[in-house]
Amino acid sequence: MRLISVLLLLLIVSGCDSRSSESAAQSSTDSITITGNRSVVCFVYHRFGDSRYPSTNVSIDDFAAHLQYLKNNEFTVMTLSDAVEYLKSGKENKKVAVLTIDDGYDTFLTGAMPLLRKYGYPATLFVNTETVGGGGYLDWEELRQIAKEGVEIGNHSHSHAYFLNIPEQERVEKFKDDVSQAQALIQEHLDLEPVVFAYPYGEYDPSMKKAVEDLGFVAATAQNSGVMYSHGDYFALPRFPMADAYASINGFAEKAGMEPLRIKSEMPASVLVAQNPPELTVGFTNEDINTASLQCFVQGGSCETEIVQKSPLKVKLKAKAPLKRRRTLYTVTVRSADGKWHWYSHLWVRPDIKE
Repeated sequence: MRLISVLLLLLIVSGCDSRSSESAAQSSTDSITITGNRSVVCFVYHRFGDSRYPSTNVSIDDFAAHLQYLKNNEFTVMTLSDAVEYLKSGKENKKVAVLTIDDGYDTFLTGAMPLLRKYGYPATLFVNTETVGGGGYLDWEELRQIAKEGVEIGNHSHSHAYFLNIPEQERVEKFKDDVSQAQALIQEHLDLEPVVFAYPYGEYDPSMKKAVEDLGFVAATAQNSGVMYSHGDYFALPRFPMADAYASINGFAEKAGMEPLRIKSEMPASVLVAQNPPELTVGFTNEDINTASLQCFVQGGSCETEIVQKSPLKVKLKAKAPLKRRRTLYTVTVRSADGKWHWYSHLWVRPDIKE
């Protein structure tokens, strides 16, 4: 089945309290009345047309095909902050896609920008400020010019460090200082203040999520794949990674058509592996789920699945062997009664494994 092969390729490349994700999402939107069930499909890219790095590169031809697909299928393409506003609004539902790019490599300017200009599409570029102007990275003048062309600049920290390797008692303060340094540098050089953030390597803990919110950002992206939706966690937004291994137009189209599995409860909510292999129990609010179509995937291994409840769906997931990677995804896909595929993934991190 084509979907399964695409899923497996995705899982190869991707990248602590007990509150449910539903509660976490609510805490970030207490002052906002959110109605409806809007969703947004979001993609993350890194390099364009640089075949030296296949795990983070997309070919120019593939990227052009992605943009043509969005046009042919009448997607509205938004910056991330505009998409967040749309999700929280009472506006009419429509097909919305977001194109995000991490790290600020110079191939964004040479490879992606000509195509974005051609199609008139915006994008959100997350910049880690320590590397700006370094070999292979955009400099401040280049960032200033693309910002004038409508590219949203997001904060990707200053150092792009492995913050989960910092002792817990020091972590959040060092993280906040680092993010604030990046924010100040972007303000100084570009005269703008980013409102969206991307966690380096997609790694975070609850205190880091709270820090991002406290620093005034409206949303943050992680590295778990899936579909953004109105009542989700705005400080751990999912994105589908795009790279040569699985960025074919067929794979892109399948992800563009995905629907969210809306989380009701997630235990544990933390990404940190406390016991290995970790067990995850997650409940969803979606109705009319065809449980016979449910599939579970684990990066680098296989998955034990127990359906705890059929309607609304609640499942227990556990890898059949200990996790050996620093970052591992548990991914669930399932069809609804109308035949649409729905997607959810949970990221696990083992900080003891160095990269």
